[in-house]
Amino acid sequence: MDVKEVVKERYGKAALRVVEGGKGCCGSGAASQCCTDPITANLYDDTQTRELPETAVLASLGCGNPTALAELKTGETVLDLGSGGGIDVLLSARRVGPEGKAYGLDMTDEMLELARRNQEKSGLTNVEFLKGEIENIPLPDNTVDVIISNCVINLSADKDRVLREAFRVLKPGGRFAVSDIVVRGEIPAEIRRNVELWAGCVAGALNEGQYRDKLAAAGFTSIGIEPTRVYTAADARDFLPADGVDVEAIAPAIDGKFVSAFVRAVKP
Repeated sequence: MDVKEVVKERYGKAALRVVEGGKGCCGSGAASQCCTDPITANLYDDTQTRELPETAVLASLGCGNPTALAELKTGETVLDLGSGGGIDVLLSARRVGPEGKAYGLDMTDEMLELARRNQEKSGLTNVEFLKGEIENIPLPDNTVDVIISNCVINLSADKDRVLREAFRVLKPGGRFAVSDIVVRGEIPAEIRRNVELWAGCVAGALNEGQYRDKLAAAGFTSIGIEPTRVYTAADARDFLPADGVDVEAIAPAIDGKFVSAFVRAVKP
């Protein structure tokens, strides 16, 4: 099974857990089943989420809060890459107001169904959820003011294409403002090769220099990467999957090497 299929399966199951009254989680270890996952925990405050459907909040699988990072303005058009249960799309829709538009793009049918239910519950009409892959964005050139994403780009096996597509659909002067997992230092090769760890938000992450280079190669300028959380070996024991992985062996090897970060750039 390739990375894309593993990701689709994992996030589809997460959506179904929420529909059935549970919580979605990025990892699959014992701790993340009850959503103590340190990557996804405590990203939004009550003032942001109190007016959203509970199922949108429970389905949040991100590593940051890109809606706060993006400094959205009334009337703007926003696109969320890998929108999941829709929390960031709904928050964005409120910020840009009725004159603006918030798109969510996801490849997982279960997440799209959940997101559309959440939109209906929210009463927001300036929202549209699209089915597709972030490597092939189904929107015309120069149509979006802001691209956001929340711990999704690291999951792609073709990040160069994702960033080129993001650049393509942004208007001149448009902003790239995402939360993502970024690596500091060297990561053991066996971790990079593990598909389950990739789907769990770990193995596919870029280091800061790689991220900057790929954004620049896609045409972006004003690139900035701001770490927001550093994950310890103890955190790793919570977010690493329990099956098929020697967590006790891996955790010390990645202690302090994975961070959540705000990644910013501009299309000239």
